Amino acid sequence: MPGNDKVAIIGHRGARDLWPENGLDGFRRTRALGIEGVEFDVHPSRDGVLVVIHDPTLERTTDGRGLVTEKTAAELAATKLRDGSGEGVPTLDAVLDVFAGSGMELHIEIKTDADGKLYPGLERQLLDVIAQRGLEDSAILTCFNTRALEIVRGIAPRQRVLASVNQRSADAMGGLPAALDRLDAIDGCLVAVEKGLLAGNLDFCLQRLGRDRLGAWVPNEPADIAAWLTRPVRQITTDRPDLALEQRRRLTVSLRGD
Repeated sequence: MPGNDKVAIIGHRGARDLWPENGLDGFRRTRALGIEGVEFDVHPSRDGVLVVIHDPTLERTTDGRGLVTEKTAAELAATKLRDGSGEGVPTLDAVLDVFAGSGMELHIEIKTDADGKLYPGLERQLLDVIAQRGLEDSAILTCFNTRALEIVRGIAPRQRVLASVNQRSADAMGGLPAALDRLDAIDGCLVAVEKGLLAGNLDFCLQRLGRDRLGAWVPNEPADIAAWLTRPVRQITTDRPDLALEQRRRLTVSLRGD
């Protein structure tokens, strides 16, 4: 994973500004880019199969309607992604097959239901998949809900975890300092902070967490990406990993004086 002088590039929902988010074709293309990691989102289907889609509802990203949990995995597979090439909502197993042997970090987000509540047992189900596939070194379970990460660590104390933080989630924990207090109690927990919140609190976050635990999301414009690539963070999570790769190459050339 990232070396001491290299900011890792993580593709957000695959690379949602390049191709339909959380689709298998996009994941294949994301793998081919040669970035360090990919982020995607997991919900359970009605029949208990883990599927990869961001929202708890289907309307925004597919031609379907209703809750993800109201559909079976087969029904979701037949529910077409918007602006896609006819593919449907993929299972987690199918997505993991795409990245098998890639060496990429897999940032698997534990999603909540339409009421913002955790799905009972989802953490253990994900941990079982990680163990069955031998992904302990590459999988990182992520969530905005800190309780989910605490549940993960209660089951698997060595599982790598990452907390996503924005102003809303920080406020829910009593503000950014209180949020970092709680997250710091989860040993080694990575923290990805929304870029606007992090920009105004970078020194504070670095003092509390250190560079190797801190990330920024989600810079997408070339200048913004370039700026974050020069800051002391572990990673950036971006909808345009192609631009991030180009900016990182330019910065590398500039530093070498070529």
